[in-house]
Amino acid sequence: MPNVSIADARAQLSALIDQANSGETVTITRRGKPVARLMAVEATHKPIDVAALRALIAAHPAPDGADKDFDAVRYLRDDARY
Repeated sequence: MPNVSIADARAQLSALIDQANSGETVTITRRGKPVARLMAVEATHKPIDVAALRALIAAHPAPDGADKDFDAVRYLRDDARY
């Protein structure tokens, strides 16, 4: 974990961000004392609940032919999706 002064951090911020993004933690110091820590943010991806998605799709009524423009758009959307 490298220590970097604030002045050096300003001068080489892009390189420090690359280091942090690669998993390294960078400590930023002021007058030799640690004041901040630079590290990568962990991305949180929420898994897709396929069963809930299918239930949502099933809850929407099928095209009934009453609105031809809407039905045509819905057909194009659904046809292109799969």
